[in-house]
Amino acid sequence: KPEAVMALYCGIDLHSNNHVIVINDEHDKTVFEKRIGNELALSLKYLEPFRDELVGIAVESTFNWYWLVDGLMEHGYKLHLVNTAAVKQYEGLKHSGDVKDAFHLAHLMRLEILPTGYIYPKEQRMIRDLLRRRMQLVQTSSKQLLSIQNQIWRSTGVRVSANQIKKKGFEITQLSGHLKMAADTNLRIYRSIREEIRLLECEVEKAVKEPESLELLQTMVGIGPILGLTILLETGTVERFKDVGNYASYCRCVQSLRESNGKKKGEGNAKSGNKYLSWAFSQVAHMAVRYEPKIKAFYDRKYHKRNGIVAIRAVAHKLARAAYFMLKNKERFDVQKAFG
Repeated sequence: KPEAVMALYCGIDLHSNNHVIVINDEHDKTVFEKRIGNELALSLKYLEPFRDELVGIAVESTFNWYWLVDGLMEHGYKLHLVNTAAVKQYEGLKHSGDVKDAFHLAHLMRLEILPTGYIYPKEQRMIRDLLRRRMQLVQTSSKQLLSIQNQIWRSTGVRVSANQIKKKGFEITQLSGHLKMAADTNLRIYRSIREEIRLLECEVEKAVKEPESLELLQTMVGIGPILGLTILLETGTVERFKDVGNYASYCRCVQSLRESNGKKKGEGNAKSGNKYLSWAFSQVAHMAVRYEPKIKAFYDRKYHKRNGIVAIRAVAHKLARAAYFMLKNKERFDVQKAFG
């Protein structure tokens, strides 16, 4: 009778320049542990003897997980991207360290209680990250714009609007000498960044493979091409969310509040979720309140009960829920369904 193969569980504690591999058996006995440099070839070398017995590999979702997770998946390993914010380490431990952390990931996997995140497909992730770079450039260009406005205002007392500076033929005539040279530098940088932004937008629009979903999202009041692309790419496949509540929570549109006996006892992790979706739905909410009477009426009711911040987040929550069903059911935005 052939001998039964023992299942193995691997946890990897990943750092900026090295990672610790720990492999446990079914009884939580460590059969291998080693700290190695961040080279995929080394990881594959040390994992290869255990390939057939490995149930899976748990990797922390640190800032630099792409290369390791993608590389191991391409070589046929089953990967679990660990939600580090949800991992609870043993309380009362006298000693903890990288080996212990990697061991704990393998242990949680064996118990089938490992909190994991979604591994965004590599090709789509590259497009999403390109759009994130656009946001970074927009913020940089806004700083240049503000610098020009402040320089003119501080030196002359004249306030020049952002729309004036954005015009193609705008020149800084209010300043002279070194002050003008400094402001002209900001203006050249601003125009160069705007050109790069246009190039990124064109590339992202060409790369998006779901134009129908993008068109559906744009039927929601307040959503244009850029916000639509942000929501589509940051959401990924909507089927990965168990229900609409999970999606709204991922968009940071759910209040992080802990209550007991009707009293506030603290707050949860308000930063858990996707900050880009949170930003996008906040932007949509502000536009929707301005241009859709039914949404404005909902906002006013919330505003009079609480305040403007709570009211706009309530609108964002409703819009996030609506977007979930639009993407899932392939249907256009219906303000009556969302706010009726």
